[in-house]
Amino acid sequence: MNAFAATLYRDVTCAAAALLLTTVFSMAFIESTAVPPGARAQTSTVVAHTTTPSWFGQPQPAVLVD
Repeated sequence: MNAFAATLYRDVTCAAAALLLTTVFSMAFIESTAVPPGARAQTSTVVAHTTTPSWFGQPQPAVLVD
């Protein structure tokens, strides 16, 4: 296999992999943002809802004290 064919094969393989990854990431993004936060999706799949632990983030806005 000459250098041109090897380079072309490598470039086509990398382009196909990049296209596949981009498609997968794009579809995941579209699926995750399809429904606004707080709204329920129109599917029949039941998902268990858990509460967020109180140690995650701030439960109340921070108050600045002078």
